[in-house]
Amino acid sequence: MRDRDETGRPRSARPRDEYGRPLPHGAQGVPRVPDDYAPSAQEALADAARLLAAGRPFHAHEVLEARWKTGPAGERELWQGLAQICVGLTHLQRGNLSGAAALLTRGSARAGAYGRSLPPGAVPYGLDLDGVAGAAEAIVAGLAAGPAEPGAAIEEIRRGLVRVAPGP
Repeated sequence: MRDRDETGRPRSARPRDEYGRPLPHGAQGVPRVPDDYAPSAQEALADAARLLAAGRPFHAHEVLEARWKTGPAGERELWQGLAQICVGLTHLQRGNLSGAAALLTRGSARAGAYGRSLPPGAVPYGLDLDGVAGAAEAIVAGLAAGPAEPGAAIEEIRRGLVRVAPGP
């Protein structure tokens, strides 16, 4: 039975390994993103980039998901798209190439659509959204030729998240 909070909402209390896979109750896992984590945009981007640098895209996804759930409603597509890209990287790490392609494609589309919805020249939080979306699309295109090296793919996305200019 799944753990639930005091309001009945599901929680993920089971420990997880570095790839985000659930471990048995009582096992030693890696530190998790707290259920009540509500990061600012800058905190979410910095934490996600740090987790990607450590090879932990599942945990970067949890950070970005926390931002999408607690941030402004108008930014939902941005944060959801970035979180989906990280889940795609998680699938890549786990060897699930079709899942990786599906989530990278979906996340790229969301992040790209958010960027196109902004006024020309707008750079949300200094993000290179075209670069992140393009990197995700390139990873998917490369999967047609065979498995990608997860570390290189993770680094490509991480670089897109840290290529930031001053912005709101």
